[in-house]
Amino acid sequence: MSTTSRTHHLNLYRRYFELVAAGSKTIEVRVKYPHLENLSAGDRIEFRIKDTEERCEVDVLRVAEYPTFEALLDGEGPEKVNPASSREQQLANIRDIYGPEKEGLGALAIEIKLL
Repeated sequence: MSTTSRTHHLNLYRRYFELVAAGSKTIEVRVKYPHLENLSAGDRIEFRIKDTEERCEVDVLRVAEYPTFEALLDGEGPEKVNPASSREQQLANIRDIYGPEKEGLGALAIEIKLL
């Protein structure tokens, strides 16, 4: 078994990037796309704001899969996903980003720690 960590490069909207960069967002929500299937604890993620030079790195502490975004928020706690928004607002925001067909792929809760 390899102990080499991988670095993944993912874009974030500014409002979420700022929460990650401040260390207050500890769960990142993603759809279970094929390119994220190998994401695991010990990996790194370099988040960036598209079309800018702004970047921050996090360690992946844990990856959990949920059938829906609603189940993810209930299981992880909305305050870890976005401490600045209510659960209802977060669910609406996530579903604005990812339509129902994407939610059908499954939801990933990625526990992160700012480097």
